[in-house]
Amino acid sequence: MPSFEHSHDGRVDLDGRPSIVETHHPLSMVYGGGGIFGIAYGIGVAHGLARTGIPVATAPSLGTSAGSWVASAMALGIPWEDVALLESPDVPTRRPVLHEAATELFGDRTHPLVSASAVRLPTRRLPTRRRHILDGGRYRLADLAAASSAVPGLFPPHRVDGRLYVDGGMWSATSVDAAASADHVIVVAPLAGSVVGPVGRAAGFLLTRELRTWRRRHPGAVVSLIHPDPAIGRLATRTPLGLFDAERARAVYPLALDQGLRLGESLQLRAA
Repeated sequence: MPSFEHSHDGRVDLDGRPSIVETHHPLSMVYGGGGIFGIAYGIGVAHGLARTGIPVATAPSLGTSAGSWVASAMALGIPWEDVALLESPDVPTRRPVLHEAATELFGDRTHPLVSASAVRLPTRRLPTRRRHILDGGRYRLADLAAASSAVPGLFPPHRVDGRLYVDGGMWSATSVDAAASADHVIVVAPLAGSVVGPVGRAAGFLLTRELRTWRRRHPGAVVSLIHPDPAIGRLATRTPLGLFDAERARAVYPLALDQGLRLGESLQLRAA
């Protein structure tokens, strides 16, 4: 497998040939993690952007953890009403609840525009953890979502093509350094920003560093960062398990949709 050009040498691999490395794109999307809260936020923002004419559903998308569910749902055109049926999982668990839920939502479908970040568990041959970008054109989207979201200690690792993976957020909440080469990259980061509290400030610090790296390697490209506004921040939990509160997530969606509409209109005006 080739090394990924946008990261430190040898620390990330491609499983398959995701569209993110095939060519330069007008637009690419990056969706970050954040449990069910993050899924609701990411889909709400993406739906808002799409309603203003930004082609988020046809752009190559890289998802991490919750973001892998968002990228998959957007590429497949799955409506929010179906995603909203996701329930809060009982954690910790050793049952494959993530894979079961993802299979119910995505079926056996694949999609070449979707990729997901996951961390491969060490093996005797490769004794260190490595970040992998899993190709949604090669693997089932349900497998991408289950692997990228398998938070250690809460969910069991998920096996893809004989290899065990855990949550991509163990490396980065967004993996924006692995974003597709594009004229415009939109990063939707549910956990970034001071309104989300200490977790958001820490995630924002790391995200700023990754964005700086991406901009340096792609001079002239435009990067737009979207994170929760104060109204959504008030719904954000200060405890990690609260990110799996389905009731809270359902309340986030309409606010995120409104934020996406406002920001989408602003982005369109800037591009005009």
